[in-house]
Amino acid sequence: MEDLVVSIALLALTVLGSEAVRRTASRLGGSGEWGLPALLVEFASTFQLCACTHELKLLAEQGAVERPLGLTLTYAITVVHVLTFAGAFCNPVAILEQLWRRHLSWRAATARLACQFVAATGAQLLTPCAWALGLSAVHARHRAAGFLCRSSIRTSLFRGASVELVCALAMQSTLLLTQSLDGRFRVHIIAAVITFLVYAGGSLTGAIFNPVLAFSVQFPCKGHTFLENSFVYWLGPVLGMALSVLIYSTIIPRLSSALGLQKKMDKSEILKKFN
Repeated sequence: MEDLVVSIALLALTVLGSEAVRRTASRLGGSGEWGLPALLVEFASTFQLCACTHELKLLAEQGAVERPLGLTLTYAITVVHVLTFAGAFCNPVAILEQLWRRHLSWRAATARLACQFVAATGAQLLTPCAWALGLSAVHARHRAAGFLCRSSIRTSLFRGASVELVCALAMQSTLLLTQSLDGRFRVHIIAAVITFLVYAGGSLTGAIFNPVLAFSVQFPCKGHTFLENSFVYWLGPVLGMALSVLIYSTIIPRLSSALGLQKKMDKSEILKKFN
């Protein structure tokens, strides 16, 4: 219980520190999709996501929490993330989608991607500094082990990439289908979907479906090379996003159009029979 309290306190401090940066950014002058305030928000939010995930991953790997409690924490922290991110993407896949839809310029996309990877690296380097304090038994054991971690890929690379693809497809589809809903309901739907995906795919790949988060949390771990991790955690989510965009922007509209045309043809045939 003491370990859990320490971890929750560390999560809270991470969120509060990131929120302080976001509020400072909102008071700065300048605007635009790649202005300083927007980049600071992107940095702080991505750091928050990565640092919190590091802590949750450590709790799970050390067996400090049972799976139901771990999933509850995942749901709760996801709700906090969605409520506090303040328009940040925190995911290269989301930036690629916005770039494809021409909602972001190349300059803005590049700047935001750079902020994400700098923040992910910062979380990767600073989180062990907090663990080194040994505030809990979990942190002390991890420090004694030299902060080593094992890869979360517990299946073949192809199957792992497929899991990440399906997770990214499900997440992207959820975002598209719920974008018109009230934010109060949408945040819980997103959190519920993410929690379910972690439950369903976590034992195979960790269910990250976010390239920058995987870069921070999974890439430093032993067990797989940089290229193998890239295949699973980068290619899988990018293909999942592309498939979702293809389905909802091309295939479904064409099917709807074709069905609408067929209905008109059916109506015309009926009218001919009665005339």
